[in-house]
Amino acid sequence: MEKISDQELVGLAVLGDAAAFARLIERHYDMIFRIAFKWCGDRDDAEDVAQDVCVKLGSVIHGFKGDAAFSSWLYRITLNAVRDFQRAAKRRADNITALSVVVQKDHHPDPAMAMTQSQMWQKVRQLPSKQRDAMLLIYAEDLSHAEAAKVLNCAESTVSWHVHEAKKRLKQEMQD
Repeated sequence: MEKISDQELVGLAVLGDAAAFARLIERHYDMIFRIAFKWCGDRDDAEDVAQDVCVKLGSVIHGFKGDAAFSSWLYRITLNAVRDFQRAAKRRADNITALSVVVQKDHHPDPAMAMTQSQMWQKVRQLPSKQRDAMLLIYAEDLSHAEAAKVLNCAESTVSWHVHEAKKRLKQEMQD
């Protein structure tokens, strides 16, 4: 099953092949967990979300149409699970641990004004959801604007606009 494509595994899983479904989970679990961890910032919460996604995948896999890569479709499923988890848990942004460094290409703050990684990610997580998701996909996941647009199911220009607006807000936060 190593050489079978995701598309083929999905087809088999939809027909009830438990081994194909298990292989899909094995192949993509690390990605699911990584995404959940980056959005939640907490290992236990990320594990809960990843488990929820794996369980949910069993009931929604028949909805995969193959219009995009399976991984892009799975990104959307995972992001929705994260949002649902966060709404239910009502976690506060100041309890989230630090992630990787956000590189703001067009803004180099004075070192005295620079935020720590943790502070920056806390600020990113406090942005409106579309801005937050665009920033995390572009800067934490290192996706292109086109790839982020597929995940967010919107136009590439919309992703660019959300990133632009988020950067303006973050820049203002840094100056305040």
